[in-house]
Amino acid sequence: MSRVLVTGCSTGFGRAAAVELTARGHEVVATARKVEVLDDLDVALRLRLDVDDDASVADAVAAAGPLDALVNNAGFGVIGPVECVPLAEGRRGMETNFFGAVRMIQAVLPGMRAREGGTIVNVTSLAGRVAPPLDGFYSATKFALEGLSEALHYEVGHFGIRVRLVEPGVFETGFQSNVARYGVDAPPYDELDRQWSEARNVLIAGGDAPGPGAVAVAIADSVESTEATLRWPVGADAEMVVAARAASTDEEFEATMRATLGLTW
Repeated sequence: MSRVLVTGCSTGFGRAAAVELTARGHEVVATARKVEVLDDLDVALRLRLDVDDDASVADAVAAAGPLDALVNNAGFGVIGPVECVPLAEGRRGMETNFFGAVRMIQAVLPGMRAREGGTIVNVTSLAGRVAPPLDGFYSATKFALEGLSEALHYEVGHFGIRVRLVEPGVFETGFQSNVARYGVDAPPYDELDRQWSEARNVLIAGGDAPGPGAVAVAIADSVESTEATLRWPVGADAEMVVAARAASTDEEFEATMRATLGLTW
């Protein structure tokens, strides 16, 4: 049994992961900026945590006690063409999605090194492997976390610490309700937004996006696995897009995706 701290447990992947890990017998420390939203979670410990705040991170890690695993899940999205997204919003996204994860990593790593083991799971996205239109700022945060995690993998494997990247495709988590949108409701980019919304439906085969359960399972599997696997794409869309990207040049991939998704923009 491991003691696992999960960030961003108010909804979506974080909440589902807390439930899945608890069901498997792990001691879960569930965290959120508003700790009261965790009252209904049956976990070992519930803590307030704002990953944007150094003091909050230090307090939560101290209260959590020795950790065997960290799941960095907290984050939010910003949608819009690069031309239209305010730089302040881009910085805000990077602060939470990237530097928030880094704060947590720096806070827990000394203890893991001292205990000669541990697992760090960074929840990124398919958008951290392939940048879709209108997701440039969100993708930038996830590309950054992917790059940092790859470097971290090489640095801390020597100490018996495993690094995982869980990369979900399209899932229904309530995440979209927390997304800020800029420049997509009127010309010149409203048509791109319409086409990309239809393309997302193609990616999930025209049905409803699945719930967060599969991602929670992948997170728990990545915590428990002793394999050296760094990247864990989740969802048929993620597996398909990642495989197509790996097998193609940039131009081939773009042509394939345009034809598959019906994009004329």
